Amino acid sequence: MQKSIILKTLVHGGDVSLAVIDSTAAVQEAMRRHKFSAVAAAAFGRTFTACAYLCSWLKGENSSLAVTVNGGGPGGKICVAGDSELRMRGFVENPQFSLPPRADGKLDVGGFTGKDGTLTVVSDDGTGVPFTGTSRLVSGEIAEDFSAYFLTSEQRPTAVALGVKVKDKILGAGGVFLQPLPGAGEEAVSYCEEEIAKFGGLSSLIEERGAEGVLKMFTDGPFDRREFSFRCHCSRKRAAGAVLSLGREDAFALIGEEGRIAVHCHYCNTEYVFEKEDVVRLFGEEA
Repeated sequence: MQKSIILKTLVHGGDVSLAVIDSTAAVQEAMRRHKFSAVAAAAFGRTFTACAYLCSWLKGENSSLAVTVNGGGPGGKICVAGDSELRMRGFVENPQFSLPPRADGKLDVGGFTGKDGTLTVVSDDGTGVPFTGTSRLVSGEIAEDFSAYFLTSEQRPTAVALGVKVKDKILGAGGVFLQPLPGAGEEAVSYCEEEIAKFGGLSSLIEERGAEGVLKMFTDGPFDRREFSFRCHCSRKRAAGAVLSLGREDAFALIGEEGRIAVHCHYCNTEYVFEKEDVVRLFGEEA
């Protein structure tokens, strides 16, 4: 199976951190699970790619991070989460909602997402004490919004390009992130701004060249490579814990009303069904 990858290296004389991401396979898996409309897949894929980039910097074994884009648009919230192992998952509140293309023929991600709201990042380094950073949305197109987040919430100017090319499936999805290192001068910032402007058609470049081909547009030097995937933390065992948390009385009352208990995972669109005999087994005896 094709893997999604993150490639990292230094460019511009070592003053700028570069990351190139090919998230095509992972976004395709998300689309398969959630049955996204084309515009929902584009909005989700851009957010998913940026979240994977953020997760790639997590250090602690039990560290995790979650991104929520809440722009007040008809698509609803976009939620993506991951951990230091780059196990990524996420959902869109209204995954089948569709919009006509913009006047230029491109998917109307900004119209789907909305821009009257915030981008929020919650990270936990494994200590159980989360850090929350929030910035106002700029356009709802996602890349500009993450660039604004890096500048206002983390005080790190970052040039961001994100793209998702979708028809019946994801043809190309990915991102380019250019970030001047601490102490780098204004020349490094200008370099990032000039280079990122070349990636208006990033999704097609990812489709045609892959991440390594895009990285070679910057350098032929060595790079670090990591793989990631769409992989949810849910399981039937965890779902059973949710049933047990209802308590015996409420669980059997629900069985009496519905004939079964269904536990749905929003992150991966998986439903775990517990019939009466399953609930009896969980609680050890029938109420």
